[in-house]
Amino acid sequence: MDKPCLITGELVNTFLQKRERQLHKGNCGTVFELAGSHGMAGAAVLCGRGALRSGAGLLRICIPEPLFPVIHGSLPEATCVPRFKDAEGLDLTRCQAAAIGPGLGAEKENVGMIKRILRQLDGTAVLDADALNLLAGDKTLIEGRRAELIITPHPGEAGRLLGCGAAEINGDRTGCARRLAEQYGAVTVLKGAGTIVATPGGETYINTTGNPGMATGGSGDVLTGIISSLAGQGLAPLAAALAGVYIHGSAGDIGAEKLGEYGLMASDIAQFTGIAIARIAGA
Repeated sequence: MDKPCLITGELVNTFLQKRERQLHKGNCGTVFELAGSHGMAGAAVLCGRGALRSGAGLLRICIPEPLFPVIHGSLPEATCVPRFKDAEGLDLTRCQAAAIGPGLGAEKENVGMIKRILRQLDGTAVLDADALNLLAGDKTLIEGRRAELIITPHPGEAGRLLGCGAAEINGDRTGCARRLAEQYGAVTVLKGAGTIVATPGGETYINTTGNPGMATGGSGDVLTGIISSLAGQGLAPLAAALAGVYIHGSAGDIGAEKLGEYGLMASDIAQFTGIAIARIAGA
């Protein structure tokens, strides 16, 4: 197998364009987010911040209605959609991308919701966290999908998806990322130091940004938001994944410069995402 290509600023800059002056929010993509649950509403907020800080025009967060005040208080730019069993009544016709899984909960009733979203969405869906844990237990989750797929596992989640341990994943990160991409027919983002991006066709890439300060709760939720936002703005799944991991790492590097690696929080990564994009794209 060929060695992974490096994900550099020069590569990512080819995906990012300066915005035209006549642009309006409807041109910048609508992201649907299925995330958050009792005790985990912060995951939905962090994912949403990642999406908005990376340029999403509109964000719809589907969350239990009792948690609406958390979203409205923490992320007033987003709109809330009540979550019903099996996603009944949802209309995704105006959404270009979906972020699914952060803080969602691994209850089996969520399988029906995810299936319905994947079969309705004419765009790209990013599966993370509990969506991946549900997929590991029920491979039919992604059958019959209309949406193009990106999965973003950490080594533990990757191990569950492949039926092995995290140690095996870490022992051959590139090979395991390729296996995941081929087995699930999805662009795969295997998180960790030197995040690997792999395609079902066997292409692999390794990220060159990021630092140990990003090993903190919620960092992956921000990444899911960033990737889904870029997909919603029109980037193909591979381009969205490559640009997303590079921007996420760059934002973490800016945060570490200002706050130190020990003091870095996931919300800081989201906060510096816009600056990271400006440095990369010159916009």
